[in-house]
Amino acid sequence: MTPLRSRPARCRTAVLRRGAVLATVPVVLAALVGATGPTAAGGSGAGDPYFPLSGNGGYHVRHYDLTLRYDTSSRHLDGRAVLDSRATQDLSRFDLDLTGLKVTGVTVDGTRAAFRRDGQELVVTPRHTLRAGRDFRVTVTYDGTPKPVTDPDGSTDGWIPTDDGAFVAGEPQGAMTWFPANGHPKDKSSYDITITVPQGRTAVSNGVLLGQRTEHGRTTFRWRESRPMAAYLATATVGTFKVEQYTTADGIHVYNAVDPREASAAAPVLKQLPSVLAWASRLFGPYPFRSAGSIVDHAPDVGYALEAQTRPLYDSAPDLSTLVHESAHQWFGDSVSLTAWKDIWLNEGFATYAEWLYAEQHGGDSAQKTFDALYAHPASDHLWAFPPGDPGSGRNIFDTPVYARGAMTLHELRRAVGDPDFFRILRAWAAAHRDGHGTTAQFERLAGRISGKRLDGLFRVWLFTEGKPKDA
Repeated sequence: MTPLRSRPARCRTAVLRRGAVLATVPVVLAALVGATGPTAAGGSGAGDPYFPLSGNGGYHVRHYDLTLRYDTSSRHLDGRAVLDSRATQDLSRFDLDLTGLKVTGVTVDGTRAAFRRDGQELVVTPRHTLRAGRDFRVTVTYDGTPKPVTDPDGSTDGWIPTDDGAFVAGEPQGAMTWFPANGHPKDKSSYDITITVPQGRTAVSNGVLLGQRTEHGRTTFRWRESRPMAAYLATATVGTFKVEQYTTADGIHVYNAVDPREASAAAPVLKQLPSVLAWASRLFGPYPFRSAGSIVDHAPDVGYALEAQTRPLYDSAPDLSTLVHESAHQWFGDSVSLTAWKDIWLNEGFATYAEWLYAEQHGGDSAQKTFDALYAHPASDHLWAFPPGDPGSGRNIFDTPVYARGAMTLHELRRAVGDPDFFRILRAWAAAHRDGHGTTAQFERLAGRISGKRLDGLFRVWLFTEGKPKDA
């Protein structure tokens, strides 16, 4: 039996550790438009009811070029962010998400722009209105001591200081603690991230390492993620790491960075990463990125892992289930992203069910046995506290029902349509929305179309009905 973890791993494996594109851009851009009118201001949020100020309206960031310098002794960060963007409406002003850092200058297309702070919003007023459809470049210089934000569930995310650097994990709103962003998952972009740190420290980010150089007692690392990525999946984790690099038989470049204090415990698990990715590729379709790997930090106060794109973050040596969970997120959550946080089960339910499938196919409990053990929990159990299809608030999005009951929904779907159609559905979902976004309604329609069955009752009961379902 696989017990419910005492606290969701926000792994955002909320299955607790140790026991516990662009093809869709036009749709996304339409959703990001804020107020309308010939000289309208962009919205101060992307319209998500759980995080009303997350993201911004009126423009899409196509590419971020971030240049950072971090001093691990003083914990001071100097930053320069260049955002290549496109207006989706006429813009007299627009917002960026940024908190806790001092802005020293803003330009739009090389011309100084007026700016002011309003809570987590950096409000920028360019000298001239930006017309709909126009490409423009915003450059922001800033500095300060970055600090994490506290989420509705009481956990922290963002730039989290450690004894040798920083653990940088942005879900759901922490990107704004270290760079100005259009911070909702609706807006996905490519990234260049350059990080300079004291010699002896390593700075790890997403995608491919383009190069590193050391001079005058500092080392600069240049990273590039060319596939579209939500801001919360970006990382710039800094620490004293042992680095391992190799290329898998499938041509995926792997970069692992491990804190020496976690190395012996992490080694046997990380050794299985190529086989886990190969297994997931057979089930879900081709791995969606050029690179992979892991960042295993020694950050005992963090309490979770996160599926940073191409390079998941672990606050300590992961177990195999957690590695499977975060690897599955590269398909479900990273490549296929959310359009609203209420659909978080599409990330966490899928990654949790991947754990069940891996166990089933590698000598562990069957998915049915895991399902039955969970369903045996009484109606009063927290597992049934709220329906996973709409958790009700940001406080609940990393809680047990999203993970476990979300996975149970997928198992019910599997039982209803049979294995051949079920795995066709998963592969079709990953392929159709690769580099883009998906919604629960779209997944329901896809499942019905592939299976030829009426599934609205199943999804209504398992995703949207209060209390313990009675038809298992």
